[in-house]
Amino acid sequence: MNRLLKNREILLTVIIAAMIAGFSTRAQGFASPGNLANIFNDTSILIILALGQMTVILTKSIDLSVAANLAFTGMAVAMTNAAYPDLPLALLIVMAIGIGAFLGAINGYLVWALQIPSIVVTLGTLTIYRGMAFVLSGGGWVNAHQMAPSFLNVPRMPVLGLPILSWIAILIVLGAWFVLTRLPFGRAAYASGGNPTAAIYAGIDIGWTKFIAFVVSGALAGLAGYLWVSRYAVAYVDIAAGFELDTVAACVIGGISIAGGIGSVGGAVLGALFLGVIKNALPVIGISPFAQMAISGIVIVLAVVFNARAERKAGRIILRDRGAKEVSA
Repeated sequence: MNRLLKNREILLTVIIAAMIAGFSTRAQGFASPGNLANIFNDTSILIILALGQMTVILTKSIDLSVAANLAFTGMAVAMTNAAYPDLPLALLIVMAIGIGAFLGAINGYLVWALQIPSIVVTLGTLTIYRGMAFVLSGGGWVNAHQMAPSFLNVPRMPVLGLPILSWIAILIVLGAWFVLTRLPFGRAAYASGGNPTAAIYAGIDIGWTKFIAFVVSGALAGLAGYLWVSRYAVAYVDIAAGFELDTVAACVIGGISIAGGIGSVGGAVLGALFLGVIKNALPVIGISPFAQMAISGIVIVLAVVFNARAERKAGRIILRDRGAKEVSA
C-alpha cells in the first residue's frame, strides 16, 4: 500500500477521484459521465500546453511565453480566417502550428546560442509576443460573426461522445508519451536535465535538445491558439492571460521536477486534470474567485514542497546505500 501511495500518478488519481466524489455531494450531477467529459474538454487546452511545458522543464528550462504565443497565434489565424474565409481549415491549423513553432524557436535559439537563462528569455518574449498581438490587431477583437462556421465548429463536433477538441488532446498525449519514452529526443531531454555532465559524455548536444524542446512547446502553443479562439469564438490580446502559470502548476503538481530530468506524461496530464477539477468545482459549490486563487496557490506550494522533499529523500538514500556498500566492502 505504501509503495502505491509513493507513486505520484496513482496518488493523484486517487486524490482526483476523492475530489470528484466529495464535490458531487455538494453539486448534484458533478460526477455524471457527461459532466466529467465536459471537465476533460475544458482542460484539454491546458493538457496540451502542459505537455509542451513539461518537455522544456525536463531539459532544466522553463517557457513562460506559452500563453503569449497562444494569444498571438490565435489572433493571427482568427484574423486570417476573417479576411479569407475560404481558406481551408487544415491550412490555418498548419499556419498556427508553424507560427507557434517559429516563436518557440526564437526562445530556443536565445537559450541555446546565447546561453541566456530560459526564465529571462521567456519573460522577455512573453511581453514581446503580447505586444505583437496588440500591434497585429490594433487592440481590436475578432468576434464569432467574423469567423467562418467551419473554423468555429470543427473542434466542437462530437465523435464517440467527446468533442474533437478532446480527441486532439488525447492524440497529443499519446504522441508525447511516444516521443518522450520511445525516441532518442526523449532520452536526450531526460538526460540533459537530469545529469548534464553525463549527457555531454554520452554525446548528447544539450543546447540542441533545449532548442528542439522549445520548438515543440511553441508548436503545441500554436495549435492551442487555434483551439482556444475556435472554442471560445473570440480572439483578443489578453486571451489566456496568466495561463503560463497554470501550465507550470500542472507540471509541478504532476511530479515534474523544476530541476529537470524527472517527470512523466501521465503526471502532467493528471496535474492538469487536478487543476481542471478544482477550477470547475469551486464556482459550482459557491467559492468566491479570490478564495479560488488562494486555494490554487496553496495546492501549488504544497506540490512544490512534496516534490522537494521526495527529491531530497532520494538523494539521501543514494548516499546511504553507497555508505553501506563501502562498509560491507
